[in-house]
Amino acid sequence: MVRKAVPADLDAIAAIYDTIHTNEEAGLTTIGWIRSIYPTRESAAASIAKGDMFVLEENGTVVAAAKINQEQVPEYADAHWEHPAPDEKIMVLHTLVVSPSVKGKGLGTRFVDFYEAYALEQGRPFLRMDTNERNLAARALYRKLGYTEVSIVPCEFNGIPGVRLVCLEKKL
Repeated sequence: MVRKAVPADLDAIAAIYDTIHTNEEAGLTTIGWIRSIYPTRESAAASIAKGDMFVLEENGTVVAAAKINQEQVPEYADAHWEHPAPDEKIMVLHTLVVSPSVKGKGLGTRFVDFYEAYALEQGRPFLRMDTNERNLAARALYRKLGYTEVSIVPCEFNGIPGVRLVCLEKKL
């Protein structure tokens, strides 16, 4: 079940971030994030407070999370979108995380399916998202789900220098 996150979910979301950071530091995964810079417990708390953090829960446990809103990061202005759309018709998925303890069970796909249905319910058929060029697993998943990589934007992203931001889109 995917639902809006509540303050009680913060510890679970922060624990997923922590595990991903630990795995990246150990060389077990490549996402392109840096502990204490992004994502952080504070960034998750801010999204929960804003009402745009969602969680996927299985058997009472939060196993995935992401922000869903209409906020296009400034770097999107440098992307070459194939589907120009008015801002009010665009929905954006940010910082999708799945707990490494349940990796490979299709939860990322389920979350993106929810994102797409939610966007349509809101009347926003133009979907956008991004990932670090180094995050090959996310890029493969999004490609499999029909997203097109439209640009790679070199930037400092969420306080992390030297990012090559892959901008992706899909029109429903």
